[in-house]
Amino acid sequence: MSIAATSPTTGEVERTDPACGPEAVDAGRSATEALGPEGKLLAGIDVAGFAQSLSRVMAALAARPHLLLGPTGRLTVALATGGASTAGRFFGVPFPGVDGDDRRFRHQAWEHNPWYFGIRQSYAAWSRYLLDLVDAAGVDRLTAEKARFAVQLAVGAMAPTNTFWGNPAAIQRAAETGGMSVLAGVRNFFHDLSVNGGRPSQVDATPFRLGENLAATPGTVVFKNDLMELIQYEAQTDTVHEVPLLLSPPWINKYYIMDLSPGRSFVEWAVQHGHTVFAISYRNPDESHRDVNLDDYLLNGPYEALRVIEEITGSKQANVVGLCLGGTLTMMLLAHLAAHDHDRVRSATLLNTMIDFREPGPMGIFVDPRSVEQLSERMQERGFLESSEMSTMFDLLRAQDLVWNYVGTGWLMGEKPPAFDILAWNADGTRMPADMHSFYLRYCYVENQLAKGEMTLAGTRLDLRTIDEDVYVLAARDDHIAPWKSSYATTHLTGGPVRFVLSSSGHVAGIVNPPGGRRSYWTNADLPPDPEQWLAGAEHHQGSWWEDWTAWIAERAGKRRQPPPMGSKAHPPLGPAPGTYVHQR
Repeated sequence: MSIAATSPTTGEVERTDPACGPEAVDAGRSATEALGPEGKLLAGIDVAGFAQSLSRVMAALAARPHLLLGPTGRLTVALATGGASTAGRFFGVPFPGVDGDDRRFRHQAWEHNPWYFGIRQSYAAWSRYLLDLVDAAGVDRLTAEKARFAVQLAVGAMAPTNTFWGNPAAIQRAAETGGMSVLAGVRNFFHDLSVNGGRPSQVDATPFRLGENLAATPGTVVFKNDLMELIQYEAQTDTVHEVPLLLSPPWINKYYIMDLSPGRSFVEWAVQHGHTVFAISYRNPDESHRDVNLDDYLLNGPYEALRVIEEITGSKQANVVGLCLGGTLTMMLLAHLAAHDHDRVRSATLLNTMIDFREPGPMGIFVDPRSVEQLSERMQERGFLESSEMSTMFDLLRAQDLVWNYVGTGWLMGEKPPAFDILAWNADGTRMPADMHSFYLRYCYVENQLAKGEMTLAGTRLDLRTIDEDVYVLAARDDHIAPWKSSYATTHLTGGPVRFVLSSSGHVAGIVNPPGGRRSYWTNADLPPDPEQWLAGAEHHQGSWWEDWTAWIAERAGKRRQPPPMGSKAHPPLGPAPGTYVHQR
């Protein structure tokens, strides 16, 4: 893929290769909405737990057969209606079918060809029936959600569009290319079988180069320890704000989601608006880091970065921007500093971050106590969680967007995967140290200790009510990783002023949000307890939240001054950005 694969103004996927057809482009666009650093926490899902949930559903239905009456009745009606509609198609009478809008069936044959129309109706009816059975069983919520997830995986796998003869778009493509698309699809299949673990490729990352068209904002590594490298970016304005800016990324993915392609880079945007920007780039841990814990990430990550930034710039304070898990760590940092009366941070910005984990959204079915305990045991065997395990399980969470779309476009139609910078970043995975990851899952997701004021980190109990810094909370309306209503809960956890902004789009596209295109966001200075009440009174703005944040952060970044030197005598430049840790595999 190349930079031309994405528009620097709209952020939309563009067609860059004759082999990358509209289906592949749509798959790439949909996939970006499904991606997100914290989504990879789904790694090592409790397979036995999902099978057990299905067994409980079946047992409940067997014990009370009358529960089958409703779903079976609806199935009978759906099959009869679909059959009648199909018969009408054979006689040229376009009766409506029983299925709703499903983009897998966009090809006109699914509507106008009676044979395909009938297959579509039957598939829709049986899919709904299987899901209806789960709903009718009357099991507890977690069991039902796990069973429903397992059924949705099975239903997605059984879709006719996953087979050549059941995919009219693939058949048409084969006819148009004289069978060459079939040969290309077979080649793609064997390539994925040999180098991609048997999963269809989601992205062609070959044209991307770190330091050239990804993570390309000019800068220098000015500090390095066993956990992270600290990058200082070169000034691009004659004067800069006196309060520097520290970016705290998640370590579940590599940091450069904050420094994506030129024109789509948040780092570049901040530098060009007069901020002295520093960014943490975490290393890719291995077995030797099995005992690295969240204390280490706090003290040897942003805590240490603040010390280095003060020495280089002379500023006793910095503004901090935390993304996803990096935002959670940012709030831990603020509470830790407050407990020791350290006034090191002027303001904090949290991007698509959860602090209160009571309602984790779809993630909830993977982070129940039993699943977390089993995952922790498996991690202890090797000392880390492998990135390939994480990506596989996250793909299954959004299988339609992240698996079956690419079966159709790549294996059946022979198209190249879309060229897209976000997908290239997502494929560049990292491992998780066992102790850190277990602590985070158990004490944030399972016990919600941070929001309750019960968490102890680095020997200090963290009380969010002691945080009096200004906080900017950004959430994305379609975010399924950090649901916006859960992010909104942060507004009532701290003791200082909070501005909450809701962006359009999803977890990643809501962050990679340069001005232009169809971007929009909502603001409301009032912060009622109910997020829906906040939204009802919010003002809708066309444009990007980047512009709103730029005005907000400028008021907290101090006067303008000459740019500070790159590094210092104590912290001399160690090499150009993006450094060495980002290249670790």
